[in-house]
Amino acid sequence: MLIRMDLARIIIRENGDSQIIVLRERDGDRHFPILIGLNEAVAIDRRVKGIEAPRPLTHDLMARIIASLDGDLEKIVVNDLRDHTFYATLMIRRNGDLITIDSRPSDAIALGVTNDTPLYVEDHVLQAVCLPDDGDDEE
Repeated sequence: MLIRMDLARIIIRENGDSQIIVLRERDGDRHFPILIGLNEAVAIDRRVKGIEAPRPLTHDLMARIIASLDGDLEKIVVNDLRDHTFYATLMIRRNGDLITIDSRPSDAIALGVTNDTPLYVEDHVLQAVCLPDDGDDEE
């Protein structure tokens, strides 16, 4: 089952190798972080803020290619977690056909955030990364 999510936070630590995005369940309270690279974090942050570069950057180029081929990025699905690595799929609608393309979640989100492309996570992925709060605060 697909669970609708939102990009809740972008944490950019210029002194660190890994940056963080946090996805939050739209109609619930589950959330989880994904570690991403600095370039991807900056790209997501730039696109969220609507900051345009003088020339198309990679995710701008990808969006233009999809559009020029009469495609529509219908949704993004974070569909798997293997060996601590998240996997995502771009779901592109073109001429009535649904095309799925393997992607890193950070690239998919950077591509989709400008157009508010719906973001989903497979329930089994959420179950793997979001532990229920049991109320025990053992120290």
